[in-house]
Formats: sequence, structure tokens, C-alpha cells
Amino acid sequence: MTTTYDDDTAFDDGAPPEESNNRTFLLIAGGLGLLVLIALCVLVGYFFLMNNNNQQATQTAIAQQTQQQATIAAGLTKNAADQALTQTAAVTNTLPPTNTPVIAEATATLTETPNPATATVGAAFTQIAVSTQTVIATSTALPNTGFVDEYGAPGLIIAALALVIVIFLVRRLRAAPVR
Repeated sequence: MTTTYDDDTAFDDGAPPEESNNRTFLLIAGGLGLLVLIALCVLVGYFFLMNNNNQQATQTAIAQQTQQQATIAAGLTKNAADQALTQTAAVTNTLPPTNTPVIAEATATLTETPNPATATVGAAFTQIAVSTQTVIATSTALPNTGFVDEYGAPGLIIAALALVIVIFLVRRLRAAPVR
């Protein structure tokens, strides 16, 4: 009895032959590895060069602080020596206060009527003085510590496009038939 599935067609169930020569992949992988190695060398060189400049700046700042502290110490020592040499006045015997009789009685003093224009100007000056005492919050600049602050948005977009191109190239090269 024959069925539709009992055909004598041979199916190849074996794995496809492996590629013996994958030169393109090896060249691209080697190029990317070389690029990473060069980037690491540049970063290490940059670190050592910038670290040397930072050490020089730190040493200069320490020398300036030491010089300033020595100057201040010398000035304070001179002031202390000058004050030690100055004599203080001798203490005198002060007499206690005595009851002195009042000669005239206190009377009310006549005052002028204030000019209304002067009072208005005085009030305006008072308001101005009060308004300048109020602390007004001011905006400050944002710190430049982000990735986009250093390289900018165009650099970030270019890097993203380059990575997308690399992804498409790698997929295309992997899907390319072997000759």
C-alpha cells in the first residue's frame, strides 16, 4: 500500500557544509580589535599626560599656600612682638559718680509741622530700602559634566548612526553566500 508520504524522494537531513574560509569576518574582527587596542592606548596616554599636568598644578598650589601661610605667620609674629613691647597705661584711681543737681527744668520744644511732600519722599525711600533687603533668587548655570556637554548632540547622533551601519554590515556579511 502506498501513501502520499511514502515517496522515494531523498531528503538531505545533514547539516550544511561549514565554511572553510571566513576571511571577511576575520578581517573585520581584527580591524575592530585593533581599533579597540588603539583607543585603549590613547586613553592610557591621555591619562598619564593629564595626570602629570594635574600633579604640577597641585604642587604649584601647595607651594603658593605654604608661601602665604609663612607670610601670615611672620606678620602675626611681628604684631605679637610689637604689642608685647608697648606699655599699657597705668591704672588710675577713678572717683565714684556724685549727685549733681539739675539747673533747669525740662520743657517741651516747639517743632515745625512736617511738609507732606517730604513725608512722601521719605516713605518712598523707606520702601526702596526695604525692597533692596529682600533676597531675590537668581538662576545659576548648569554644570558641564554630562556626555552631551563634551561631545555635543551631533557627535552623539553620528556615533549612533555609525553603530547602526556596523550592525547592518555585520548582518549582511553573515548572510552573504560563500563562494
